[in-house]
Amino acid sequence: MSKVSKIEHAARPITAADLRVWCRACDVSLEREQELLAELRDVAGMWVTYKQLNRGGLKRAQESVREEYERARLMRAYQTKVIPGLLQTAAYTAAALTQVRMEQGVDVDDVAAAVAERVDRQGCLRRRDARFLFVLEEDVLWYRPYADEVHTEQLRHLLDAMRRPSVSLGIIPRTIHRRGVAPDESFDITDEESVTVELVSGYLTITHPSEIAMYLQAWDRLLGLAVVGDPARRLIRQALEALPNE
Repeated sequence: MSKVSKIEHAARPITAADLRVWCRACDVSLEREQELLAELRDVAGMWVTYKQLNRGGLKRAQESVREEYERARLMRAYQTKVIPGLLQTAAYTAAALTQVRMEQGVDVDDVAAAVAERVDRQGCLRRRDARFLFVLEEDVLWYRPYADEVHTEQLRHLLDAMRRPSVSLGIIPRTIHRRGVAPDESFDITDEESVTVELVSGYLTITHPSEIAMYLQAWDRLLGLAVVGDPARRLIRQALEALPNE
């Protein structure tokens, strides 16, 4: 199979050198060539598998995203499955990362160090120049992947986190009429520069403006369904009261 055929059939990725050769052969303008090279660089950084991310251990994986949280002015997180990392207790994070290590076969046992890094990163919630907005599907409050005492502490922590000036937490009730707005995949929006989507096998980072715009529109639709303030607190307390140790 020729190199061109392999690229066309996704048997091998196209390199920058390959793209330049193709542009010359097709008499593509220099301006268009630069645009295509920029798009290629964007695509190359879009997808990171968990194997790549956790190659140096879970602590290093946590450290790799710290700068993004420290420089962001507006972060928006929509979750259908788990409590967002910035709102997690140490116990919830430890349980989650222990599960990650087991499922993904991470050799390095650095869960405690990774937990400490994530908890320390939550200090960004004290920033006065940034806002952190969260929308959760109500089911997230009811999921019980870990011990009951872990979930009890976590739900109480959500009530405390809602008091922070930098935090806004909205919850989409199970019973609300969704007006045609179905749940989407969980995603995070950093300012209006990037969107991160967590999938089963890795992370997808979207930076193309037109695609970011679609996620911003999805955020607005989902936020429009959410309750905040006292109605959100009532939903959290209902989930809390249903736990056996309450």
